[in-house]
Amino acid sequence: MAKIETVRNAERLVEVMMKGNDASHDAAHAFRVRDLALSLAHEEGLSSSPLSLQIVELAALLHDIGDYKYLKNPSEEKIVEEFLEKEGLDTDKSSKILAIIKNMGFKEEINGVTNGSYTPEFGVVQDADRLDAIGAIGIARCFTFGGSRNRVLHDPNIQPRSDLSKDQYMNKDEQTTVNHFHEKLLKLKDLMKTKAGKARAEKRHKFMEEFLKEFYLEWSGKA
Repeated sequence: MAKIETVRNAERLVEVMMKGNDASHDAAHAFRVRDLALSLAHEEGLSSSPLSLQIVELAALLHDIGDYKYLKNPSEEKIVEEFLEKEGLDTDKSSKILAIIKNMGFKEEINGVTNGSYTPEFGVVQDADRLDAIGAIGIARCFTFGGSRNRVLHDPNIQPRSDLSKDQYMNKDEQTTVNHFHEKLLKLKDLMKTKAGKARAEKRHKFMEEFLKEFYLEWSGKA
């Protein structure tokens, strides 16, 4: 894992920078993703490489700092880079961490950025973030985020969008919270990169399917 002092400093930075976010993208989310990523890294055989574990831990912890959904000032996009430099990480290590953070988002996959080759470290961090987006916690986060943006819960007259471009995905003004399941969350199981991530995603995916089945029955007055 990363050097203890650097990790503690990263945790403090996360707590400060994500303090004003809603609970779907708060410090607890970053800490869960870190724990999931390290767990997946061990399952994927990365335990023998301290360098790999350091890259995984720091990328997972810092991945949502400067997230476009919460950006208040363009300068925030440089915070992680400046933090890594201040902590004395060498250029190669910092570049790998920053590359994971920059390219791990769903919007980047839509854009074709992560299609093809990727490092094992990238795979476990991205899978960890996606696991936290599905299952019971994923459902809670989805409705938390929708509520924070005053989004309509569900409208049968508004259909989920298909074959989204990156720009269309980022523009969610006219979408409902439930449609987010169809536009993104239910797709994540098949986009997992690691064997360990795919295995864990199965259970979480099924939980979401059962939830939506019950949700639509209750919405229509049939249950």
